[in-house]
Amino acid sequence: MNKPSYSALMSTATAGYAVFALAKPRHLGKALTKSSLKQPEYDVVARLFGPRDLAISALALFAPSPRVREHAMVARVALDLTDAALLTGEATHTTGKAKVLGATLTWAGLNVAAIVADRKA
Repeated sequence: MNKPSYSALMSTATAGYAVFALAKPRHLGKALTKSSLKQPEYDVVARLFGPRDLAISALALFAPSPRVREHAMVARVALDLTDAALLTGEATHTTGKAKVLGATLTWAGLNVAAIVADRKA
């Protein structure tokens, strides 16, 4: 029996986050600002993460070839880095900036590690 690729594991985790972002969009606003008046402004951004991340995850999980899977994973890394660049500046406090950078750069790094591990497998 073939064990799943590391990219498949990361894509499954990303799909889980996508569902969470759709169900609890306020998590993003709470990470970015302490202002309960501004937090709702980020709900739409979190809701955009849902379909975007589900689509990229599905492409990686159901890719017809390892090359297509890797391309989906590279796109995932690019999206994580874009999120880091755009959302860090939105954070209104140091803790928020750290949360955004920590989450996005960790996720990007784990996806890069999955790509590299799958290449070696």
